[in-house]
Amino acid sequence: MPNISEETLKRLISQYGDSVLRMCCLYLKDYQLAEDITQETFLRVYRKYDLFENRASEKNWILKIAVNLCKNYMRTHWFKDICVDFFPEKEGKDLYETFLDKEMISRQIMKLPPKYKEVILLYYYQELSVKEIAGVLNQKETTILQRLKRAREHLKPLLKEVL
Repeated sequence: MPNISEETLKRLISQYGDSVLRMCCLYLKDYQLAEDITQETFLRVYRKYDLFENRASEKNWILKIAVNLCKNYMRTHWFKDICVDFFPEKEGKDLYETFLDKEMISRQIMKLPPKYKEVILLYYYQELSVKEIAGVLNQKETTILQRLKRAREHLKPLLKEVL
């Protein structure tokens, strides 16, 4: 039996659910898949909470689980064969133009190699520090700093093209 109270699980979902879902959406580019992975993340949290050792924050631990689940899912043959469009149509000129800019930026980020994409998503979208990202990805801080630098270098010309 898992060692977590219902109240604790509700608090974790309430506190971190949106962040996990957003990150999964950016990773997978599909809202329904992201919802599934988010649900699986919190099932794992429920089952493994007694293994949480407080070396990292709860948020980092939960995001690490979500990142690993996204990576595992993206390795599947089925995921590699589908082409999904996460971004729905919007109405309203100003909102739509803002949306298009964000969509173009997101699409360019998704074109990055996985090791660069994940640091950009965690740093800019999840607002984690370099130290926290290093913990989530089991890498050294210097490695994360280098990946961020290279990711920005890759993104700069791509964003100049589309914006």
